[in-house]
Amino acid sequence: MSGVIQLPEKERQNSQRIDLGWCVRALQQDGMLDERDVTLILGSRQREQIHQHPLQRIARLAIRNLRDPSRVLDMAALTAWMADKAGLDIWHIDPLKINAAQVTAIMSYKFAEIHDILAVAVDRDEVVIATAQPFHTEWMSDLQAVLKGRRIRRVVANPEHLRRYALEFYNLARSIERANADRASSAGPAQIEQLLQLGQIAAPDANDQHVVTIVDWIFQYAFEQRASDIHLEQRRDVGRMRFRIDGVLHTVYDFPATVMQAIVARIKTLGRMNIAEKRKPQDGRLKTRRADGSEIELRLATLPTPFGEKLVMRVFDPDVLLRSFKDLGLTGEDLRRWNQMTQQPHGIILVTGPTGSGKTTTLYSTLKSLATDDVNVCTVEDPIEMIEPSFNQMQVQHGIDLTFAEGVRAMMRQDPDIIMVGEIRDQETAQMAIQAALTGHLVLSTLHTNDAPSAVTRLRDIGVPSYLISATVLGVMAQRLVRTLCMHCRTPQSTPADLWSHLTHPWKSQIPDQVMQAQGCLECRNTGYLGRVGIYETMLMTHEMRRQVSQDAALQELSALARREGMLPLRLSGAQKIAQGLTTLEEVLRVAPLA
Repeated sequence: MSGVIQLPEKERQNSQRIDLGWCVRALQQDGMLDERDVTLILGSRQREQIHQHPLQRIARLAIRNLRDPSRVLDMAALTAWMADKAGLDIWHIDPLKINAAQVTAIMSYKFAEIHDILAVAVDRDEVVIATAQPFHTEWMSDLQAVLKGRRIRRVVANPEHLRRYALEFYNLARSIERANADRASSAGPAQIEQLLQLGQIAAPDANDQHVVTIVDWIFQYAFEQRASDIHLEQRRDVGRMRFRIDGVLHTVYDFPATVMQAIVARIKTLGRMNIAEKRKPQDGRLKTRRADGSEIELRLATLPTPFGEKLVMRVFDPDVLLRSFKDLGLTGEDLRRWNQMTQQPHGIILVTGPTGSGKTTTLYSTLKSLATDDVNVCTVEDPIEMIEPSFNQMQVQHGIDLTFAEGVRAMMRQDPDIIMVGEIRDQETAQMAIQAALTGHLVLSTLHTNDAPSAVTRLRDIGVPSYLISATVLGVMAQRLVRTLCMHCRTPQSTPADLWSHLTHPWKSQIPDQVMQAQGCLECRNTGYLGRVGIYETMLMTHEMRRQVSQDAALQELSALARREGMLPLRLSGAQKIAQGLTTLEEVLRVAPLA
């Protein structure tokens, strides 16, 4: 690089904006383009591109960087180059870390659009302004006059991201402002402390166009950010929206309380829930279609709180049904054992783990692979997580006494081959599952236990005789989800001496000299992790295991026997993922019980 470039005197006096010609000359001057590239770029000017930033017009041609032929001049490289030429820092716009209400209050959208700028961070002493025209500074004096002494710090942002998020943030702010203004004459939110004012409160209009726009943005935004859950929470004066991404909650936006009420009412309407009922929890579901045409289902659940209804939406991507077991992290001996269980004609297979450990995904992926034209697959769930045409699905309805047990009893008369019971919660459900297994059906279900051997003691606790457990259970698989390292920034480190100190297993001899550690980059929002993968322990009900179960062996004895017969505990399964460079020790210790 040749350092900060000085604009010709004429350009400084006229516009101070960079155009395509200036960019091409500067890139050629820095040895990143040759004459042929210059001819290609300048010859590709088209009328429909007139509103594009010049760097976008260069990036779309995917020209090789002459200084580093292994890389192309994409938007990231060109933005970094432009920041270097201007002597400014580069800023990656992360929408989850920007207070959109705060930054849009700094300037109008028209002002931001004209000058190709956007406020990206605001505090008491400083306002950070991202720009796509780093040599254009005419706006600074006007903005400084309204900032009441706060400093302006200029940074350079990707022009594509700057324009996209500017449009999103200002549209959202405008919709919220107008939706809030429409309710300005209403009294405060429907909180327990304000019961005397209930008669004065106007019901939110869930069909208001501004509210519709906000809800559409919430869904689109959540899908883009790979959120697995959307939390809409009522507070005293505001409504808070949070996304769970890779198992971690992130605060995304604070809405005015009255607007949050309208948002919740709109989503309840879409989910065919009773919007007038706010005192009792409700469940619902809805299906949305993304811009690319793919469909995503959401499971809705409301909860009454002192300040209004809290709404949580679980996001289910139908594509998870198409994921292979390898993609889920189920490989090697655990996959062989799982396939051995699921190929049996009858018996009970249990998947255990806490809420959010991926049990549903494992069961659905398994049923999808088993649901051929030759078999009848029936499920009873509470609620139905995802609609799948190759299954016959039934939802528990507690209001009419349609429980898991009643559901299994009804399915037994539907000539099923494979039955999936959402969860074994009580003795009656367990007895019906066992009855189904004894009469020649393959039953898959879930339990909430810490590990695989504990499933046996859990069944005993809810009243299932040991001889029936021994006769019907084929095996148990416990699982957890660990965050996977970001492949863009993970870095190697020497294997810590104490990394495997708590493990005693022949597999220890395969420990590599190096493991990967989390680093953090723009792709993973500086967390070091991107996505999740499963770790598993699979216990087969062998002849010796059945004998021990029927003799009421203690949990410690069952665990020891399972390990002697080849069960890899969850932490050892996690150790394999560490050795493969997929995750870290901290992640495994966070989710897996002591081995």
